[in-house]
Amino acid sequence: MIGSAWVDFVLGAALIALPQHKVPLLLGTALVNGVRHVAHAKRREHAPPEAENDAGEEQVELEWRQLDCVLTAKKGGCKHILKDLQGRAPPGRLLAIMGPSGGGKTTLLNALAGQLPAAAGLTLSGVVTVNGRPRDAARVRQAYVQQEDLFYSQLTVWETLMMAARLRLPADMPDAEKQELTEGLITRLGLAGAADTVVGDEKTRGLSGGERKRLSIGMELLGRPRLLFCDEPTSGLDSFQAEKVMATLRDLARDGRTVVASIHQPRSSIFAMFDDLVLLSEGAALYAGPADGALAFFAEQGHVCPEHYNPAEFLADLISVDPTSSEAEAATRLRVAGLRSNFAASSGALDALADGAPADDKGGGGGGRAQAAPPRCAPLQQVQLLFSRSWRQISRDRATNIARAASNVSSALIFGGIFWRMGRAQSAIQDRMGLLQVAAINAAMSSLVKTLNVFPKERTIVQRERAKGSYGVAPYFASKLAAESPISALFPLLFAALVYPAAGLHPRLSRFAKFCGVLTLESFASTSLGLAVGSFAPSTDAALAIGPGIMVLFIVFGGYYVNEGNVPRVLRWVPSASLIKHGFEGLCAAEFPGLAFEPAPGSGGQGDLADGDQVLRRLGFEGTSVAKTANSQARVILFNYWVTYCILKARKPRFARLEPPRARELPGGNGGGNGGAEKVHGAAA
Repeated sequence: MIGSAWVDFVLGAALIALPQHKVPLLLGTALVNGVRHVAHAKRREHAPPEAENDAGEEQVELEWRQLDCVLTAKKGGCKHILKDLQGRAPPGRLLAIMGPSGGGKTTLLNALAGQLPAAAGLTLSGVVTVNGRPRDAARVRQAYVQQEDLFYSQLTVWETLMMAARLRLPADMPDAEKQELTEGLITRLGLAGAADTVVGDEKTRGLSGGERKRLSIGMELLGRPRLLFCDEPTSGLDSFQAEKVMATLRDLARDGRTVVASIHQPRSSIFAMFDDLVLLSEGAALYAGPADGALAFFAEQGHVCPEHYNPAEFLADLISVDPTSSEAEAATRLRVAGLRSNFAASSGALDALADGAPADDKGGGGGGRAQAAPPRCAPLQQVQLLFSRSWRQISRDRATNIARAASNVSSALIFGGIFWRMGRAQSAIQDRMGLLQVAAINAAMSSLVKTLNVFPKERTIVQRERAKGSYGVAPYFASKLAAESPISALFPLLFAALVYPAAGLHPRLSRFAKFCGVLTLESFASTSLGLAVGSFAPSTDAALAIGPGIMVLFIVFGGYYVNEGNVPRVLRWVPSASLIKHGFEGLCAAEFPGLAFEPAPGSGGQGDLADGDQVLRRLGFEGTSVAKTANSQARVILFNYWVTYCILKARKPRFARLEPPRARELPGGNGGGNGGAEKVHGAAA
């Protein structure tokens, strides 16, 4: 069956191709989605805030067994990433998953959280239960703090948390209570001194790494989770900030939450905060139990931690495979295999696994496409909040705005100097065409590069927030366009105000207004192309490679280098899609009609172009007008907007389905494969 997103896409593409007296499609889509969300809101009953207090809530015990993850390659080889793991995470305790790079830490964490990205050839099997029930049937409130901290850089800590609270908490919860909850989180996370500090990025100074991580934790705590997963919470932090972050997680566990975190190689003071510990090497468990019993366990096997030595470093060295030489690799693999066998024998793990799962246990269920809860607040309120956020982000981004303004001013001064006070000679005809072409290209490239630099990262934030049910695609997209359009229009107008009088273009005010209008539409069309490319490009670098490549094609078929009538039949569609062509044609339609040109000296007028209408005929623009080209630009803009909307709506995270347990290997087997992998299609191990 064709997905609803693709049906929307085909329908939208057909409607956009029609004359533009139709009802705007994005507005219609927002209205339809608004009705849907209102219906969801009416059907959903929210518990009063008092019922969501931590005290008295059911505590969560997470348990897993026979957890196995295998990646099968197309050529037939397989890689065993997780090997028959079992364990439990009791409430009120901090469980740390440790191991060397490639050991399977994050794969295990993602599997327990139901967040393991789906991939071709990837199979996840086993049993994961919450309080004895399959994970997804338990419907426990859980949160996942990802390793990468992504925020709107120009919002403060207070604004970031308050925005999330207004979007995610029940609509009938008074705003004063949301503010009180936000203030309490800020105080508890040690962010009171940074409450009015912007998050910041590489261009704007803001929060430290530790503060950003604690803000990430705070964003997840807004949902009052009972089960909290954290992926490498100390990654990239100095030892002081790392200790403060882990102290926060320990305190959350002491409140009765179940906290599970993957961590690479912590300092000794952080290791002392762990209540429970799971050690993984090449996907196999070498220890699972109380953290303070790990050293004694390995000491009984003859591996004694030296005095005054960081136990985390000792354990990391003990369970790692050394690939520096064949001899060292063989020796360390033999040691790790022995540790695994000793742990399995001492804990009775193999005996427990041999019993298998209960007959009615279907492996914990779940997986597939992520299912987000309906948004908590009404669509119009979503638009209002998201518009406020987008407006703050773009209006406060002084570095980007100054850079764009400087780029347009410098381009206008350069082009104005090159084409200074063009006259009406025959040679000035080519000069005018050249200036109009580069003006269209400048407006397009400036907007395209800015959008490609920003939107892929913003798309990731939006996907995370949508997965939590914060808002829908239509309210986000409509508010983003409404907030960015006024500021984005200033830059082509700034360019036009400088280059137009300097170059001596058509002196009438109405022609200048048309020139500004065409350039502004050109900028919007390029932004829409950037949004479309950024919505499907896997990264910012990929978007910056794809976008300019498409733009070069549009420039070649932009009406200046190749006459549309001479384009090969198979490529006739390209000029119609070229936003450069529509922009150049519109600028020519605003400039040339009514202009009379002087004949070349000694030519007697033969072969010369006497007026602007002849120039338009030479370019293949006969019968054109500014209104006609504006209509074409509008269709390009709407089509790109619709493509972006459909891709954003269709691209939801897909997670590996948890299959029933596999048949267990006999004792002494190595679990198959060749060990763990550092990354499995986006799931870092």
